[in-house]
Amino acid sequence: MAVNLYAAWIGFAFGCVAGAVTGLFFHERHWLGGYPSWPRRLIRLGHISFFGIGLLNLAFALTARAVGVDAGLTVASNLFLLGAVTMPLVCYLAAWRVTFRHLFFIPALSITCGVVLFTWRLLAP
Repeated sequence: MAVNLYAAWIGFAFGCVAGAVTGLFFHERHWLGGYPSWPRRLIRLGHISFFGIGLLNLAFALTARAVGVDAGLTVASNLFLLGAVTMPLVCYLAAWRVTFRHLFFIPALSITCGVVLFTWRLLAP
């Protein structure tokens, strides 16, 4: 699915920008409460999630193309896209306010269901 290919590269670009911006402050030992603090951990997770879920979108798009499967992937495609948007968003929101951590089921479930549906579609006769 072409949209997932675009989403992957957009995610990589956002990951680079997020890393560059936060990298300006990582040298400060007590920034956001120090290295093990909740906000700093969540910001690191948000940054890397751009790359990680970008890689999942890339793998999804390239695998679908390589095996010639293009029908019946709309739901899986949308779930991967939902995960690409919501994972970094929830990470940054939870870094800001801890109560947003309760929303992590949205990206986690969307990516999990996307992987299961795609795998099922690949293995189905």
